[in-house]
Amino acid sequence: MSLNTRALGRTLLLAACAWPALACAEEQPATTVDSVIVTGARNPEDPLVVGDARKRLSETPGAVSVISAESYQRRFAIALDDMLRDAPGVYAQRKWGGDIRISIRGSGIGNANHNRGLLIAQDGLPLNEADGFGDSQSIDPLIARYTEVYRGGNALRFGGALLGGAINVVTPTGRNAGYENLVRVDGGSYGMLREHVAVARQAGDWDVFAAATNQTGQGYRPQSQQNLQFGALNIGRSFGEDREVRLIVNGWNINQEIPGALTRAQFDADPRQPAAGNYANDQGRNQRGVRTSLRTTWRLSDSTVLEAGGYAVWKDLDHPIFQVIDQQSRNYAAFARLNWDGEIGGLRADAYAGAWIRTGDLDSNFYVNVKGARGAPTSRTLQNADATDVFAEGRLFVTPRLAIVAGGTWGQAKRDYQSFAIPGVAGTFNLKAAKDYDWIAPRLGLLWESEDGVQVFANVTKSVEPPNLGSMSPTNTGFAPVQAQEAWTAEAGFRGRKGPLLLDVTVYRAWLDKELLQFTVAPNIPASTFNADKTIHQGIEAALDWTLAKGLRLRQTYTFSDFRFDGDSQYGDNRLPIVPKHFYRAELRYDHPAGWFIAPSVEWSASKIQVDYVNATQAPAYAVLNLNAGYAVNDRMSLFLDIRNLTDKDYISNVQAQIRAAAATAAYWPGDGRSVFGGVQWSF
Repeated sequence: MSLNTRALGRTLLLAACAWPALACAEEQPATTVDSVIVTGARNPEDPLVVGDARKRLSETPGAVSVISAESYQRRFAIALDDMLRDAPGVYAQRKWGGDIRISIRGSGIGNANHNRGLLIAQDGLPLNEADGFGDSQSIDPLIARYTEVYRGGNALRFGGALLGGAINVVTPTGRNAGYENLVRVDGGSYGMLREHVAVARQAGDWDVFAAATNQTGQGYRPQSQQNLQFGALNIGRSFGEDREVRLIVNGWNINQEIPGALTRAQFDADPRQPAAGNYANDQGRNQRGVRTSLRTTWRLSDSTVLEAGGYAVWKDLDHPIFQVIDQQSRNYAAFARLNWDGEIGGLRADAYAGAWIRTGDLDSNFYVNVKGARGAPTSRTLQNADATDVFAEGRLFVTPRLAIVAGGTWGQAKRDYQSFAIPGVAGTFNLKAAKDYDWIAPRLGLLWESEDGVQVFANVTKSVEPPNLGSMSPTNTGFAPVQAQEAWTAEAGFRGRKGPLLLDVTVYRAWLDKELLQFTVAPNIPASTFNADKTIHQGIEAALDWTLAKGLRLRQTYTFSDFRFDGDSQYGDNRLPIVPKHFYRAELRYDHPAGWFIAPSVEWSASKIQVDYVNATQAPAYAVLNLNAGYAVNDRMSLFLDIRNLTDKDYISNVQAQIRAAAATAAYWPGDGRSVFGGVQWSF
């Protein structure tokens, strides 16, 4: 099955129009400090630490992005979807509060809650549990210096072999924060208020960064109240060039109510209403956690640098939904990566190799939900996971401009489960179950770079995703027969800057076997997981920053996502639910020399969203208009205004996958209505 001809034609036409400018336009000063596009040439407007990150990612023969804190500091960003909105190929849509559906190239698209199939990391160390389950709610956008996005098979540096790739959020240090003291207050609609303070200091070879955020709000819908606190401490000690040791501690306290999904009739009648069961049972997700990491970067010689470290995470979850879920988890990991830069046979070359070892254990107890409080116990289990990844990748420049890239990862995963009989509770037994997985995932690519930093790349990568404990649906009869998902992905693209244009285009196609898909069993029960037979994920990821005139810039991102079964015995070639086929964002921004700016934008889900696997029901397409404006009072103080959904449009931002959606199926998550936010930031 080929890519949609019309969508491919549009993107190739965009690329064809832009390529002559990339090849022939005269150089102009770069003014895209807030861009997410990576190129081989440095942008002189970038802060040094952001420029270094772009340079490092530009060595990847595949689709990557870097998002600096500057790109969203003058608008209202409270979760990962706000940070990632301009990254091509990333589908990040909010369901409620901080629960964001994040998918890259269709990774984990059927997952009922949180994240699967995508490695989410902080400071290069996974936030995912040892079994692969991910949760982005502990990320505070205000405590991030920049964010790296590795789409698809380009996350090998993390030992990643997942279809979606990796997102890595990097904490500021005392050296690169860009200020010594920062105070920020913002808020607006639905009772939203956020206060943030941060300090950054250097003293000789030592540096320290510390920050804290408090956030409260009522939410667009009843049963949406939130109360969140975040904190971070980053202490570093330098021992000379490329030699340092760094201790980072992150903590969070998250209390959020869950308004629930609606039926289509409920949405049409009143999109602001909560689901009746969620309101009656006071459903919510309350979590506390602390994460401590210790890592070092140490230059061993002119050609070799060692990176190594470890971390420990403790989390406590109180989660009243269909039952009250009470869980405590502990995760530990250690890694080492050796980076080498030199020559082979007189040809320039570089490489890295490393290993990850992770382990985690989870104490899980379920209780009857009595209006949000714990009733009688219904389940008690212990769930453990171990993971090991050994990885390596190298580049050999067969010509001064062309590199051959080869690498791969060997991985092993273990799942252990133990349930306990509860006196007087039918269906509970003493039971143990275990399952092991292992794999080899190779990678081969090409990377060509012109003298001015325009790059062309192509690669073929295998990805493997063993099911997490939730996907394996552990019961008192043992694990469900769910197998690991495997895929081969081929991608090709180019990126570069020339004159007023900054362009990034990637085309990919993935052939999946045993894709892990999910469907909702009942409104209050987490989704059930099954393996599909053969599926195909293919698409286009495009971004264009165009400086139309001095101070006037047009930013566009377009994602074409064609995810479908491939001759399935039950579903034929039906499309997979959730991710729209066409998704487009554009922002036209004018920066005046006097220090103020105005930036209208549009978010356009340009095609209907499939709700079920039989393709009988779709959610409507939508377009939402927004407006961002701000004023820099001076070098230290700035103000901003962020108005979202200007026309107060009722729209469905998210759906939950079904086998066949019935009229009474609660599968629709309303997007927020018109919202007005403002803020002030002062650094000194």
